[in-house]
Amino acid sequence: MVFAARTKYFLIETGKIAKFAKDCVILGSKPNYEIKEFLSQCYVIGYRSIGLVALTGFIMGLVLTMELQPNLAKYGLQSQLPVMVGIAIIREIGPVITALIFAGKIGSSIGAELSSMKVTEQIDAMDVSGTNPIKYLVATRIVATTLMLPVLTIISDAVSIFGSFVGFNISSSIQLHLFVSEAFQKMSYGDLFPSIIKTFFFGFIVGLIGCYKGYYSNSGTRGVGVSANTAVVLSSIMIFLIDLLAVQITNLFGLY
Repeated sequence: MVFAARTKYFLIETGKIAKFAKDCVILGSKPNYEIKEFLSQCYVIGYRSIGLVALTGFIMGLVLTMELQPNLAKYGLQSQLPVMVGIAIIREIGPVITALIFAGKIGSSIGAELSSMKVTEQIDAMDVSGTNPIKYLVATRIVATTLMLPVLTIISDAVSIFGSFVGFNISSSIQLHLFVSEAFQKMSYGDLFPSIIKTFFFGFIVGLIGCYKGYYSNSGTRGVGVSANTAVVLSSIMIFLIDLLAVQITNLFGLY
């Protein structure tokens, strides 16, 4: 009975999110675009996240290199480390870790912000005044998350490779341009494009779920925390599911 009830809730919730996404696409694509609000969200969502994303990327590359280097040295494969780290970061680790950090920071922020606006009836007041809240609040945030996450992922990948370079030079010595050249030596467009394209879907789902949970929050002030928490959890799960699907598609078409 519990499983059936949860399955029913999951299906109903999935249908509501799909309808919410459809409304956002229809309303957001109509003229009189909220350019100013969109640019403001790009600044908040993208620019203000660069520091956290760069720091995470640097530590990620540094730790990965420090873990791999001693083990590769045992088998005389230390020279292959730049290639291994580069492919691992570009293909999977960079996009997924950056998306999870993005979901934790931005998804929770959007869910809490819209939920607090719902509780204080700001969304209702906006609707009464003639401003469509879905077009002004939701569509702008979803488009901003969709476009900003790929940019942040590229920054994270670049900083991760630099962090790997720093980690490599702790016990060895190599110039930066040579390290980067070796890291990209065996990489192709088939490695780069799928990893960037899927971040658009990551960004879209983070924005969509964060907005949905915040927009339909109905538990009073307690709902602010609940919306932020569920937005992060659901976004993280969906990121892994989308990544799994993306890997299957790229393998099916032989892109890797």
